[in-house]
Amino acid sequence: MNAALSALNRFGLGARPGERQRLTDPRGWLKAQLDGGAPMIVAPTIGTSAAVGEAIRAFREAARANRPQSQRPQDPEPQPAQERQQARRQLVEIAAAEGLASLTARVTTERPFVERLVAFWSNHLCVSTAAKILVVPLAGSYERDVIRPYVLGRFEEMVLASAKHPAMLVYLDNFQSIGPNSRGAERRRARGARGLNENYARELLELHTLGVDGGYSQQDVQELAKMLTGWTVAGLLTLGSTLAFAFEDRLHEPGARSVLGVRYTEAGVVQGDRVIRDLCRHPSTARFVATKLVTHFVADDPPAAAVDRVAEVFAASEGDLSAVASTLVDVEEAWTETARKFRTPQDWLVAVLRALNAAEAAPATLPLLRQLRHPLWAPQAPKGFGDSAQEWADPDSLLNRAELARSLGRRLRASRIDAHDLLDVVDVGENDPLRGVLADSSIPPDDRLALAIAGPAFQWR
Repeated sequence: MNAALSALNRFGLGARPGERQRLTDPRGWLKAQLDGGAPMIVAPTIGTSAAVGEAIRAFREAARANRPQSQRPQDPEPQPAQERQQARRQLVEIAAAEGLASLTARVTTERPFVERLVAFWSNHLCVSTAAKILVVPLAGSYERDVIRPYVLGRFEEMVLASAKHPAMLVYLDNFQSIGPNSRGAERRRARGARGLNENYARELLELHTLGVDGGYSQQDVQELAKMLTGWTVAGLLTLGSTLAFAFEDRLHEPGARSVLGVRYTEAGVVQGDRVIRDLCRHPSTARFVATKLVTHFVADDPPAAAVDRVAEVFAASEGDLSAVASTLVDVEEAWTETARKFRTPQDWLVAVLRALNAAEAAPATLPLLRQLRHPLWAPQAPKGFGDSAQEWADPDSLLNRAELARSLGRRLRASRIDAHDLLDVVDVGENDPLRGVLADSSIPPDDRLALAIAGPAFQWR
């Protein structure tokens, strides 16, 4: 086992040729990346808060416009439909610009351990552009404004930022949740509002904090949902307004509530803040988060001792994610010959681009990820994408990677990339057949490149 490659591939996002020779202290290199805040990404011009707000309002207004019930085939498309399609395209363009900025950060970063942590937490507290069109232009700002600022900070601050971001409020419908006995309930019901919504409260307990076996009940879900009523989004309809979290007291369910046996007196928005902080500090949360982190960084079957150690640090530090990340580096099970993780499609493609010293993520990267069934910020369920070999190592997925590897090889035929250099980024023994294949000049260079990135060694980190 090469410790430098373990640091670069398992904890990072993929080694680049010549990089492992410079890592004399792999663990120290990883820990040094935890100094200071996470690298920030400047919002693309098209993705500024004002631009996103205008695009969303344009789409909502176009969607409400009256449309003719029928039209002759030769008639031109009605203007409202044209406006709606144009507004939808703008939302997609915002998401594409944001996505390329995020992927380029992964491909080019000098702090790949931190970027992997950003990707991990973005998936843990996921929103999905596949679920609602209004989430599409918000997913980039969600990762930029919710995950990055707190990825080396405190877990509870990240969860609170997530709970109040427009992307999460829209994705899990909390922006529409109304207290049944709130002052504004009757008027809202008369206008067709849906009332209390438990979606976010349930996922907050099951997926973000305690875990499915964390000891909560359906009554806890209902009580938590009531505590979070009135948490909504300002600026969805008001021209010129910035999309932002807003608390509407008239929609908030009045009264004291109890969650997990703890009583919370009526305190408006503070009531929700308090319960979220308590959930983040709960022992079940420490265990659930630690298990997920060790599964991601060590093995699909997480070693119990490693989970115990990470959970202890998480609890003792009150969710200090920098301390937790440093502890992960010190987990001995992560540095053994048997420790390995199958690369998800996003991991694999980013690792390929890093191995080829790409200067950015090209626009074609986004459709490639869709082809690989791992589109950016678009899981099919609130639990996010899984990262086990069972979920990604099926024959169809492997064949898909092989075809894409051949396509990449052909595209790079005219480049000066030597496939033999890729031996520097994978951990293979001296007698591994891959060495002979990549040195065989009778095999066309593009085929050798394809064999390197589609071969077994490159599928694991």
